[in-house]
Formats: sequence, structure tokens, C-alpha cells
Amino acid sequence: MHVWRSLAEIPDLGPAVVTLGNFDGVHRGHQAVLGAMVADARARGQVALAMTFDPHPKAVHDPAHPPELLTGIDDRLERLAAIGLDGVLVVRYTLDFARQTPEEFVRDYLVRGMRASCVVVGRDTRFGRGNAGDVETMRELGDRLGFDVDIIDDACAVSESGRRWSSTWVRELVEEGDLRGAADVLGREHRVRGVVIHGDKLGRTIGFPTANLDHTAGMIPRHGVYAAWLTVIDPGDNARAAAIAQERLPAAVSLGMNYTVGGTDLRIEAYVIDAEGLDLYGAEVALDLVEWRRPMLDFGSVEALVVGLEEDVDWCREALEIRP
Repeated sequence: MHVWRSLAEIPDLGPAVVTLGNFDGVHRGHQAVLGAMVADARARGQVALAMTFDPHPKAVHDPAHPPELLTGIDDRLERLAAIGLDGVLVVRYTLDFARQTPEEFVRDYLVRGMRASCVVVGRDTRFGRGNAGDVETMRELGDRLGFDVDIIDDACAVSESGRRWSSTWVRELVEEGDLRGAADVLGREHRVRGVVIHGDKLGRTIGFPTANLDHTAGMIPRHGVYAAWLTVIDPGDNARAAAIAQERLPAAVSLGMNYTVGGTDLRIEAYVIDAEGLDLYGAEVALDLVEWRRPMLDFGSVEALVVGLEEDVDWCREALEIRP
């Protein structure tokens, strides 16, 4: 899948079926709608393109209250590529960009820039200065500028329970610590990313060396202990990390404050099960969280903490279905 950061980068790919949105999480509703759009583009003999925004528009219009996004832009693009899109334009969202009239936006970006022959939108789509444009505006512009408009049928974005797939639903589940429920809506485990940094090294002194993450992307879930899969996404200059890049390694993850040793800051620490001499410093890793075990606790002593960690690791083995 091609990724473009400006209109000038887009080559002439011929007429395209185009859609736009934030696609936070790229959940099963997004997958259903975008999958249908890709199939329609193939039937037309055209390419399927999407436009998304970075940063999120709400973070620009209300910087004091930015939304907590389920996924960072890299994971969003990876998941959009898996659906079969031919290309994605990542628009740097700014106040200047937001000042365009609906017609200016459609003409310059969708028609001239992406060569839309068909624009796929949801019924609640808003665009242009002050969100003045809606579905009817898009239809009028389509008649005038020469493209079809396809209104998304919400029926394909409804779960088996009858609730509409949505990023809001995923956030609710993640906040509750229901990671298996979140995975059902997402179609995959919820992911948190970070770069491995040096910590206080307590873990290695008590037999549980951990990778401490400087959080870079992915919504922080309910604090506690999780079973997870750790994957090295970008090893950086770390040759040892490069040797295991893209492998899914079983991990017990502690996410929260380490009350037992007087911790007051959020820590994300991953103990890779059955791995000895692991060096991940400087690498960017992903934690695909599978299941929540318990809240963060004050064990009262380091000795009691060790016993608790041993029980956590045994539980994670079972949750991940791995054997010693």
C-alpha cells in the first residue's frame, strides 16, 4: 500500500474510489466498510484510496482536551493496508487546512488530488470550514464536479449483538480492562507501543528482568497485570533486538504504579517469559494485550512481590496457552 504525506506525492493512478475518516483502531466496522469499498473499486477496475488525518482534528481544535487514540498512525496504516487499500493520503491536520470551504476541500483534495470517480462517506460525515459540508453537500458537489457518491450502509457495521462497531465501544472495553472483549470488536488484540528505556533495574535483582517502555502510542488500558505478546517493531541500532524482530514473544506486563516500592509514576514493564539475556534497549516494541489479571497491588515487601510475580507468570502462561 502506498502512503503519501502530501498531494504532490500522489502519482497518476487513474480514477479512484475514495473515502475519508480518522479510522481510529481500524475496528471491525471500519474493516467491513472499507472491505466493501475495495471490492467495489476492483469491480470498477479502479484503485481504492483513503484519506486520514494526523493529528486528530479534535487535538487541533481543542488542544487542551486531545482525544486518547486507540492506535498511533503507524498501526493505523498497517491495519488499513491489511484491508487491501491501494493507497492512503495522510493529511497533516492544521487550522489552515480546516479553513477550506467544503467545495475547496472536495475540489482540491478529492477530485484534483486523488482523482475520485466515487466518494464513499457515512451518513454523519461532516467536512469543510466549520463542518459546513454534509452528505447532501457532497452529493451536490458530485453532480457539479463529476463523481458518484456512495453512502455507507450502517448494516455492515453492526455486531452480532446488535450494537454498532465503534471506537467508542473499544475505549469502554479497554478502560474496563476487558481486553478480550476489545479484541473481539477490533478483530485483533489492543496494542500499546513504546521504546525500551533503562529503568531502576529492580526486576533483574529479583529474577524478573523487564523491558521498561517509554509509551509512544496506543490507549493506556486499566492499570494492572496483563498477559501479552511482545514484538520488536523497530530494533534501531540494537543488533540483539534485530535478531528477534517481528517474533511474537510471550510476556507478563505490569502497567501502572509499583506501589510495593513506593512508585508514583506510570510504568509499563514487560517480562518476556522464558527469555534469558534479552537486550531490547533502544528498540521500539509493541505489546498486544490479551487479558487482564489483577489490579496493581502493594505486596508490603519485595519478598511477597516475588511470590506474586511468580503467580502472575504462571497465570500468563495459561492465558497465552504456552508451556514452560
